[in-house]
Amino acid sequence: MRWALVKVSLAVTAMVVVAFAVPLGLVIKEMARDRAFSNAERWAATIGPTLSITTDRDSLDRAVQTTEVGIEGRMAVHVPASGERGSLPLEIGRRRAAQQDLETTRRIGRASISEVTGGFALLQPTAVASGKIAVVEVFVPEGDVSNGVATAWLVLAGVGIALIVGSVAVADRLGVRMVQPAQRLAGAAHDLGEGRLGVRVPEEGPTELRSAAVAFNSMADQVVQLLANERELAADLSHRLRTPLTVLRLNAASLGEGPAAEQTRAAVEQLEREVDTIIRTARDQRSQTQGAVGPGPGAGCDVSEVVRERMDFWSALAEDEGRKVRLAGVERPVRIPVARPELAAALDALLGNVFRHTPVGTAFSVDVHNGDDAVIVLVSDAGPGISDPQAALVRGNSGGRDGSTGLGLDIVRRVAESTGGDVRIGHSVLGGTEVRIWIGLGLDGRRAAGDRGGHRLGRRKRGTGAGKRAADVKL
Repeated sequence: MRWALVKVSLAVTAMVVVAFAVPLGLVIKEMARDRAFSNAERWAATIGPTLSITTDRDSLDRAVQTTEVGIEGRMAVHVPASGERGSLPLEIGRRRAAQQDLETTRRIGRASISEVTGGFALLQPTAVASGKIAVVEVFVPEGDVSNGVATAWLVLAGVGIALIVGSVAVADRLGVRMVQPAQRLAGAAHDLGEGRLGVRVPEEGPTELRSAAVAFNSMADQVVQLLANERELAADLSHRLRTPLTVLRLNAASLGEGPAAEQTRAAVEQLEREVDTIIRTARDQRSQTQGAVGPGPGAGCDVSEVVRERMDFWSALAEDEGRKVRLAGVERPVRIPVARPELAAALDALLGNVFRHTPVGTAFSVDVHNGDDAVIVLVSDAGPGISDPQAALVRGNSGGRDGSTGLGLDIVRRVAESTGGDVRIGHSVLGGTEVRIWIGLGLDGRRAAGDRGGHRLGRRKRGTGAGKRAADVKL
């Protein structure tokens, strides 16, 4: 496209230059010719008064020598014989025109131009006292006829070339302005097709290409979001398999000794390794297309009901392992803007970690606290605790350690942040780890919770409102 614009501009500008320069050059040439012969006519007219008075050679010779062209030897006067006895034709100066041209000029009675060696001769007829017609000849050299024509043509040629070069340069810049955004768009589409999902196109150039860039960037964002959601779903679904796997592992541990028991335990361990591999793979892919996955419009559930349901499930396993369980704050319904499966997955992730990373017989508790603008879920245990709580929170992004995929706490964090809340890890009153989930209620949550609401929750302010009340909770 760029070279096509340059060629079109070159052709159009060249045609315009030729259409104007050639006629203008011919006009200049004609003007130079007319100027030269007009000057010659003016010099020839200066001899007319003298010829009308006398035909004396000396007088005419003096009149010729008083002119510039006479001094240069470019003027001649041809006076015919008067017709009297003994009269002869009179010629002053050098004659260049043919005798036939002189006779023709006398006959027609008007000025004429004849071509001679080295230029042209202007023949100007003039009546003399005898009634005859004298002819004044003025020689016009070829250089005077074309004086300034070559310079004018060179100037026209220079102007024409400058116009052509300028138009080509402008067309090239316009072509670059149009072609570069198109090339960037094509390159970005190629990169996106090869899997480089972070590529975007600058929104610049002509209006049409800017619209195309906006559409491409929007499409790329949608692709990234869809892939992130898909991989997130795959990771979450795979992580939810760990809950029944934990049950299988605990049941397999109680099978005792024997080949069947060993094979069952080995199969459970292998299945758990495969699930961990799926989770890590999905996590690594998700880190390339990180996207926020929040609750959809109208999503929500009763946190008390979900907590009671999941505690019923895990209490059976706790009884088998001799763990003491305490549940509090679930006596009345509390609506939160979190989908039921998401909250259930978050609770299973935390309780599964308790069973997986604490010794058998370790006690744990779940407490739900309902505030004006937030709901706080506390999961506490009496285990050895977490040595680096901050690293545990970012483990979902850095990969698993110590047999953990790191996805469980990340699932909990995303559930909390989707409502404007957050997750904190600290030391519980039981002596182990306490995971605090801050879930923002928003307008819908406050209305479902009995219109207790004050201001709308954005990001939590430490030490004020519900945050202070949560900090004051003692288990």
